[in-house]
Amino acid sequence: MVKVGVVGYGVIGQRLADGVALQEDMELVGVADVAPTLAVRALKEKGMPYDFYLAVEENREKVEKAGIPISGNLEDLIKKVDIVLDATNAGVGAKNKVLYEKYGKKAIFQGGEKTSVADVFFHGYANYEKGLGKQFLKLTSCNTTGLIRSVDCLDRAVGVESTMIHIVRRVADPGDYHRGLTNALKVDPVPNHQAVDLMLIMPHVKATGVLVHTPVTHGHFITVFAKPKKKVSKEEAIEIFREHPRIRLVKIEDGFLGNASIFRYARDLGNPRGDMYEISIWEETVTPFEDHLIYSLHIPQESVVIPETIDGIRAAMEMQTDRLEAVGLTNKYLKIGRHK
Repeated sequence: MVKVGVVGYGVIGQRLADGVALQEDMELVGVADVAPTLAVRALKEKGMPYDFYLAVEENREKVEKAGIPISGNLEDLIKKVDIVLDATNAGVGAKNKVLYEKYGKKAIFQGGEKTSVADVFFHGYANYEKGLGKQFLKLTSCNTTGLIRSVDCLDRAVGVESTMIHIVRRVADPGDYHRGLTNALKVDPVPNHQAVDLMLIMPHVKATGVLVHTPVTHGHFITVFAKPKKKVSKEEAIEIFREHPRIRLVKIEDGFLGNASIFRYARDLGNPRGDMYEISIWEETVTPFEDHLIYSLHIPQESVVIPETIDGIRAAMEMQTDRLEAVGLTNKYLKIGRHK
Protein backbone atom coordinates (compact mmCIF):
# COMPACT_ATOMS: atom_id res chain seq x y z
CA MET A 1 0.00 0.00 0.00
CA VAL A 2 1.43 3.33 -1.07
CA LYS A 3 1.07 5.90 1.73
CA VAL A 4 -0.30 9.24 0.54
CA GLY A 5 -0.68 12.64 2.21
CA VAL A 6 -2.70 15.60 0.93
CA VAL A 7 -1.36 19.08 1.69
CA GLY A 8 -3.97 21.80 1.22
CA TYR A 9 -7.51 20.74 2.08
CA GLY A 10 -9.41 23.10 -0.21
CA VAL A 11 -11.43 22.65 -3.40
CA ILE A 12 -8.98 20.18 -4.96
CA GLY A 13 -7.49 18.79 -1.76
CA GLN A 14 -10.84 17.56 -0.42
CA ARG A 15 -11.53 15.73 -3.65
CA LEU A 16 -8.02 14.28 -3.80
CA ALA A 17 -8.39 12.93 -0.28
CA ASP A 18 -11.70 11.30 -1.15
CA GLY A 19 -10.28 9.91 -4.39
CA VAL A 20 -7.19 8.41 -2.76
CA ALA A 21 -9.33 6.89 0.01
CA LEU A 22 -11.22 4.95 -2.68
CA GLN A 23 -8.03 3.41 -4.16
CA GLU A 24 -7.68 -0.11 -2.82
CA ASP A 25 -3.90 -0.10 -3.32
CA MET A 26 -3.26 3.23 -1.55
CA GLU A 27 -3.57 4.47 2.03
CA LEU A 28 -4.53 8.06 2.83
CA VAL A 29 -2.40 8.90 5.87
CA GLY A 30 -3.91 12.34 6.44
CA VAL A 31 -4.53 15.87 5.22
CA ALA A 32 -2.85 19.14 6.14
CA ASP A 33 -4.05 22.73 6.12
CA VAL A 34 -3.25 26.05 7.74
CA ALA A 35 -6.41 27.00 9.66
CA PRO A 36 -9.97 25.98 10.64
CA THR A 37 -11.37 26.74 7.18
CA LEU A 38 -14.92 25.77 6.27
CA ALA A 39 -13.59 22.61 4.64
CA VAL A 40 -11.71 21.66 7.81
CA ARG A 41 -14.75 22.46 9.98
CA ALA A 42 -16.86 20.25 7.71
CA LEU A 43 -14.24 17.50 8.10
CA LYS A 44 -14.72 17.68 11.86
CA GLU A 45 -18.51 17.67 11.59
CA LYS A 46 -18.30 14.56 9.39
CA GLY A 47 -16.51 12.76 12.23
CA MET A 48 -12.88 13.29 11.13
CA PRO A 49 -12.69 10.52 8.51
CA TYR A 50 -9.13 11.72 7.81
CA ASP A 51 -6.40 12.69 10.29
CA PHE A 52 -5.67 16.41 10.26
CA TYR A 53 -2.18 17.92 10.38
CA LEU A 54 -1.62 21.61 11.08
CA ALA A 55 0.70 23.34 8.61
CA VAL A 56 0.96 26.69 10.46
CA GLU A 57 1.77 26.38 14.16
CA GLU A 58 0.64 29.95 14.87
CA ASN A 59 -2.95 28.89 14.19
CA ARG A 60 -2.98 26.03 16.71
CA GLU A 61 -5.13 27.93 19.20
CA LYS A 62 -7.75 28.73 16.53
CA VAL A 63 -7.89 25.11 15.40
CA GLU A 64 -8.15 23.76 18.93
CA LYS A 65 -10.85 26.32 19.77
CA ALA A 66 -12.84 24.98 16.81
CA GLY A 67 -12.60 21.52 18.37
CA ILE A 68 -10.60 20.03 15.51
CA PRO A 69 -8.23 17.25 16.65
CA ILE A 70 -4.64 17.74 15.46
CA SER A 71 -2.57 14.66 14.61
CA GLY A 72 0.69 16.56 14.17
CA ASN A 73 2.35 19.22 12.06
CA LEU A 74 3.13 19.31 8.35
CA GLU A 75 6.54 17.70 8.76
CA ASP A 76 4.99 14.88 10.79
CA LEU A 77 2.68 14.10 7.88
CA ILE A 78 5.49 14.29 5.32
CA LYS A 79 7.60 11.84 7.34
CA LYS A 80 4.79 9.25 7.34
CA VAL A 81 4.04 9.16 3.61
CA ASP A 82 5.63 7.91 0.41
CA ILE A 83 4.20 10.69 -1.74
CA VAL A 84 2.53 14.07 -1.15
CA LEU A 85 -0.28 15.55 -3.21
CA ASP A 86 0.24 19.29 -2.89
CA ALA A 87 -3.04 21.11 -3.48
CA THR A 88 -2.08 24.42 -1.91
CA ASN A 89 -2.55 27.84 -3.46
CA ALA A 90 -0.30 28.76 -6.38
CA GLY A 91 3.25 29.46 -5.21
CA VAL A 92 2.90 27.69 -1.87
CA GLY A 93 3.72 24.31 -3.37
CA ALA A 94 7.09 25.58 -4.59
CA LYS A 95 7.88 26.64 -1.02
CA ASN A 96 6.71 23.28 0.36
CA LYS A 97 8.98 21.50 -2.12
CA VAL A 98 11.93 22.33 0.14
CA LEU A 99 10.39 20.12 2.84
CA TYR A 100 9.67 17.29 0.40
CA GLU A 101 13.29 17.39 -0.73
CA LYS A 102 14.50 17.52 2.87
CA TYR A 103 12.78 14.21 3.65
CA GLY A 104 13.39 12.64 0.24
CA LYS A 105 9.70 12.35 -0.56
CA LYS A 106 7.94 12.40 -3.89
CA ALA A 107 5.27 14.99 -4.61
CA ILE A 108 2.67 15.93 -7.19
CA PHE A 109 1.79 19.59 -7.69
CA GLN A 110 -1.38 21.04 -9.18
CA GLY A 111 -1.75 23.22 -12.27
CA GLY A 112 -1.36 26.54 -10.45
CA GLU A 113 2.35 25.97 -9.82
CA LYS A 114 4.98 26.88 -12.40
CA THR A 115 6.02 24.01 -14.64
CA SER A 116 9.61 24.39 -13.42
CA VAL A 117 8.60 23.09 -9.96
CA ALA A 118 8.59 19.50 -11.24
CA ASP A 119 10.62 16.98 -13.20
CA VAL A 120 7.71 16.23 -15.53
CA PHE A 121 4.61 18.10 -16.69
CA PHE A 122 2.20 15.17 -16.43
CA HIS A 123 -1.02 13.83 -17.91
CA GLY A 124 -2.21 10.30 -17.15
CA TYR A 125 -3.37 9.41 -20.66
CA ALA A 126 -1.07 11.51 -22.85
CA ASN A 127 2.40 10.99 -21.30
CA TYR A 128 2.11 8.51 -18.41
CA GLU A 129 5.43 6.87 -19.24
CA LYS A 130 7.37 10.10 -18.71
CA GLY A 131 6.27 10.19 -15.06
CA LEU A 132 7.57 6.73 -14.18
CA GLY A 133 9.78 6.86 -11.10
CA LYS A 134 10.12 10.65 -11.09
CA GLN A 135 10.29 12.51 -7.77
CA PHE A 136 8.21 15.56 -8.72
CA LEU A 137 5.28 15.74 -11.14
CA LYS A 138 3.07 18.71 -11.98
CA LEU A 139 -0.46 18.29 -13.26
CA THR A 140 -1.91 20.28 -16.10
CA SER A 141 -4.63 22.79 -15.20
CA CYS A 142 -8.29 21.72 -15.14
CA ASN A 143 -8.94 23.17 -18.60
CA THR A 144 -5.80 21.64 -20.07
CA THR A 145 -6.44 18.24 -18.43
CA GLY A 146 -9.85 17.88 -20.04
CA LEU A 147 -8.73 19.38 -23.34
CA ILE A 148 -5.81 16.95 -23.62
CA ARG A 149 -8.09 13.99 -22.87
CA SER A 150 -10.12 14.78 -25.96
CA VAL A 151 -7.19 15.68 -28.25
CA ASP A 152 -5.11 12.67 -27.13
CA CYS A 153 -8.11 10.40 -27.65
CA LEU A 154 -8.55 11.67 -31.21
CA ASP A 155 -4.81 11.69 -31.87
CA ARG A 156 -4.35 8.03 -30.90
CA ALA A 157 -7.22 7.04 -33.19
CA VAL A 158 -6.59 9.09 -36.35
CA GLY A 159 -3.69 11.45 -35.60
CA VAL A 160 -4.01 15.21 -35.00
CA GLU A 161 -1.88 17.75 -36.82
CA SER A 162 -3.06 20.94 -35.12
CA THR A 163 -5.76 22.43 -32.90
CA MET A 164 -7.29 25.85 -32.39
CA ILE A 165 -9.23 26.16 -29.16
CA HIS A 166 -11.71 28.69 -27.87
CA ILE A 167 -12.28 28.66 -24.11
CA VAL A 168 -15.09 30.26 -22.16
CA ARG A 169 -13.61 30.13 -18.66
CA ARG A 170 -15.54 30.27 -15.42
CA VAL A 171 -14.18 33.07 -13.26
CA ALA A 172 -14.23 31.36 -9.83
CA ASP A 173 -15.30 28.18 -8.05
CA PRO A 174 -18.68 28.02 -6.32
CA GLY A 175 -18.39 29.69 -2.93
CA ASP A 176 -15.41 31.87 -3.85
CA TYR A 177 -15.47 35.62 -3.21
CA HIS A 178 -11.86 36.58 -3.97
CA ARG A 179 -12.61 37.43 -7.62
CA GLY A 180 -15.28 39.91 -6.56
CA LEU A 181 -18.73 40.52 -8.01
CA THR A 182 -18.65 41.36 -11.68
CA ASN A 183 -20.72 41.79 -14.82
CA ALA A 184 -18.01 41.62 -17.45
CA LEU A 185 -16.03 39.39 -19.80
CA LYS A 186 -12.23 39.46 -19.86
CA VAL A 187 -10.10 38.39 -22.83
CA ASP A 188 -6.62 36.86 -22.57
CA PRO A 189 -3.89 37.27 -25.20
CA VAL A 190 -3.39 34.64 -27.90
CA PRO A 191 -2.16 31.96 -27.44
CA ASN A 192 -3.75 31.04 -24.12
CA HIS A 193 -1.69 28.96 -21.71
CA GLN A 194 -3.82 25.86 -22.33
CA ALA A 195 -2.69 25.76 -25.96
CA VAL A 196 0.94 26.24 -24.93
CA ASP A 197 0.62 23.56 -22.24
CA LEU A 198 -0.97 21.13 -24.69
CA MET A 199 2.12 21.47 -26.88
CA LEU A 200 4.38 20.78 -23.90
CA ILE A 201 2.55 17.50 -23.25
CA MET A 202 1.93 16.68 -26.94
CA PRO A 203 4.77 18.42 -28.83
CA HIS A 204 3.76 16.82 -32.14
CA VAL A 205 0.46 18.78 -32.17
CA LYS A 206 0.49 22.48 -33.06
CA ALA A 207 -1.97 24.49 -30.95
CA THR A 208 -3.20 28.01 -30.38
CA GLY A 209 -6.31 29.49 -28.87
CA VAL A 210 -8.43 32.25 -27.36
CA LEU A 211 -9.66 32.41 -23.75
CA VAL A 212 -12.53 34.51 -22.41
CA HIS A 213 -13.20 34.75 -18.66
CA THR A 214 -16.91 34.80 -17.87
CA PRO A 215 -18.73 35.47 -14.55
CA VAL A 216 -20.07 31.95 -13.93
CA THR A 217 -18.87 29.29 -11.51
CA HIS A 218 -19.92 25.86 -12.82
CA GLY A 219 -17.44 24.69 -15.40
CA HIS A 220 -15.48 25.82 -18.44
CA PHE A 221 -16.68 25.51 -22.04
CA ILE A 222 -14.17 24.71 -24.79
CA THR A 223 -14.65 24.54 -28.53
CA VAL A 224 -11.90 22.66 -30.36
CA PHE A 225 -11.06 23.00 -34.06
CA ALA A 226 -8.86 19.94 -34.63
CA LYS A 227 -7.14 19.09 -37.90
CA PRO A 228 -6.98 15.28 -38.08
CA LYS A 229 -4.31 13.57 -40.16
CA LYS A 230 -7.01 11.64 -41.96
CA LYS A 231 -10.65 12.32 -42.67
CA VAL A 232 -13.07 11.32 -39.91
CA SER A 233 -16.85 11.39 -40.06
CA LYS A 234 -19.14 12.72 -37.34
CA GLU A 235 -20.21 9.17 -36.46
CA GLU A 236 -16.63 7.90 -36.34
CA ALA A 237 -15.54 10.79 -34.11
CA ILE A 238 -18.43 10.24 -31.71
CA GLU A 239 -17.53 6.55 -31.37
CA ILE A 240 -13.87 7.44 -30.76
CA PHE A 241 -14.89 9.77 -27.93
CA ARG A 242 -17.44 7.28 -26.57
CA GLU A 243 -14.73 4.64 -26.09
CA HIS A 244 -12.75 6.91 -23.73
CA PRO A 245 -13.70 6.17 -20.09
CA ARG A 246 -13.17 9.78 -18.99
CA ILE A 247 -15.30 11.33 -21.74
CA ARG A 248 -19.10 11.47 -21.44
CA LEU A 249 -21.18 12.01 -24.59
CA VAL A 250 -24.25 14.19 -23.99
CA LYS A 251 -27.00 15.58 -26.21
CA ILE A 252 -28.75 18.93 -26.27
CA GLU A 253 -31.95 17.12 -27.28
CA ASP A 254 -31.79 15.12 -24.02
CA GLY A 255 -31.80 18.32 -21.95
CA PHE A 256 -28.07 18.99 -21.61
CA LEU A 257 -28.38 22.64 -22.55
CA GLY A 258 -25.12 23.82 -20.99
CA ASN A 259 -22.91 23.85 -17.90
CA ALA A 260 -25.77 24.12 -15.38
CA SER A 261 -27.51 21.07 -16.87
CA ILE A 262 -24.40 18.95 -16.35
CA PHE A 263 -23.87 20.17 -12.79
CA ARG A 264 -27.52 19.47 -11.95
CA TYR A 265 -27.31 16.01 -13.54
CA ALA A 266 -24.24 15.18 -11.42
CA ARG A 267 -26.19 16.14 -8.29
CA ASP A 268 -29.18 14.08 -9.44
CA LEU A 269 -26.84 11.11 -9.85
CA GLY A 270 -25.93 11.55 -6.18
CA ASN A 271 -22.30 12.37 -6.92
CA PRO A 272 -20.61 13.92 -3.86
CA ARG A 273 -20.51 17.74 -4.13
CA GLY A 274 -22.13 17.47 -7.58
CA ASP A 275 -18.78 16.35 -9.00
CA MET A 276 -18.18 14.78 -12.40
CA TYR A 277 -14.80 13.20 -13.16
CA GLU A 278 -15.56 12.98 -16.88
CA ILE A 279 -15.53 15.81 -19.37
CA SER A 280 -18.71 16.04 -21.46
CA ILE A 281 -18.81 16.43 -25.24
CA TRP A 282 -22.04 17.49 -26.92
CA GLU A 283 -22.81 15.14 -29.82
CA GLU A 284 -24.56 17.89 -31.77
CA THR A 285 -21.32 19.92 -31.80
CA VAL A 286 -19.17 17.14 -33.29
CA THR A 287 -18.95 18.39 -36.87
CA PRO A 288 -16.49 17.83 -39.74
CA PHE A 289 -15.82 21.15 -41.49
CA GLU A 290 -13.57 21.08 -44.54
CA ASP A 291 -10.36 19.50 -43.22
CA HIS A 292 -11.15 20.12 -39.53
CA LEU A 293 -13.25 18.44 -36.85
CA ILE A 294 -15.15 20.77 -34.51
CA TYR A 295 -16.47 19.72 -31.10
CA SER A 296 -17.40 21.42 -27.83
CA LEU A 297 -16.88 20.15 -24.31
CA HIS A 298 -17.58 20.93 -20.67
CA ILE A 299 -14.84 20.91 -18.02
CA PRO A 300 -15.99 20.27 -14.41
CA GLN A 301 -13.13 22.32 -12.98
CA GLU A 302 -13.38 21.19 -9.34
CA SER A 303 -13.03 17.47 -10.02
CA VAL A 304 -11.57 16.85 -13.49
CA VAL A 305 -7.93 16.67 -12.35
CA ILE A 306 -8.53 14.08 -9.62
CA PRO A 307 -8.15 10.96 -11.83
CA GLU A 308 -5.00 12.27 -13.52
CA THR A 309 -3.45 13.14 -10.15
CA ILE A 310 -4.05 9.58 -8.96
CA ASP A 311 -2.53 8.35 -12.23
CA GLY A 312 0.48 10.46 -11.20
CA ILE A 313 0.83 8.53 -7.95
CA ARG A 314 0.86 5.29 -9.90
CA ALA A 315 3.54 6.61 -12.26
CA ALA A 316 5.82 8.27 -9.70
CA MET A 317 5.68 5.23 -7.39
CA GLU A 318 5.95 2.84 -10.38
CA MET A 319 2.92 0.97 -9.13
CA GLN A 320 2.10 0.15 -12.75
CA THR A 321 4.48 0.68 -15.65
CA ASP A 322 1.80 0.13 -18.29
CA ARG A 323 -0.26 3.26 -19.03
CA LEU A 324 -3.57 1.55 -19.73
CA GLU A 325 -3.28 -0.72 -16.71
CA ALA A 326 -2.63 2.30 -14.49
CA VAL A 327 -5.43 4.52 -15.73
CA GLY A 328 -7.71 1.49 -15.78
CA LEU A 329 -7.19 0.91 -12.06
CA THR A 330 -7.77 4.58 -11.28
CA ASN A 331 -11.00 4.44 -13.29
CA LYS A 332 -12.08 1.24 -11.58
CA TYR A 333 -11.67 2.56 -8.03
CA LEU A 334 -13.27 5.93 -8.88
CA LYS A 335 -16.07 4.12 -10.75
CA ILE A 336 -15.50 6.08 -13.95
CA GLY A 337 -17.03 5.16 -17.28
CA ARG A 338 -17.75 1.48 -17.76
CA HIS A 339 -16.91 0.80 -14.09
CA LYS A 340 -20.07 2.58 -12.88
